[in-house]
Amino acid sequence: MTLRLTAVALALALAAPAITVAEVGGEAQFLETCAACHQPSGQGIKGAFPALAGDAFVVGDPQAVTATVLNGRGGMPAWKVDLNDSQIAAAITYIRSAWGNKASPVTEAMVAAERAKSAPTTARGAQAH
Repeated sequence: MTLRLTAVALALALAAPAITVAEVGGEAQFLETCAACHQPSGQGIKGAFPALAGDAFVVGDPQAVTATVLNGRGGMPAWKVDLNDSQIAAAITYIRSAWGNKASPVTEAMVAAERAKSAPTTARGAQAH
């Protein structure tokens, strides 16, 4: 009986979708820094904060998404001072694969390359995001 249960548990584990460390860490990073505006569901708030779920920009050119997260856009803050390359890569990888989005991951190296192109920014200190 124990052998049979072990075999069933192993089969279920193998059948489960693979979840990367970046996706798990990315979800936590997203919830901590992005979800207040874009919502935990990725649906955003109409007229205020764009939806990330099903958004062509989010699943499009990873360089453009990375530049936007680093440098901000519209009312979105620039995260290049507050988050490191690993945190940004994890959050972007998460949004590119969550809520039915299907796009390639973003690596720390990709974020570092994009960061090198951007102008330096000073820390905002206690300023709210």
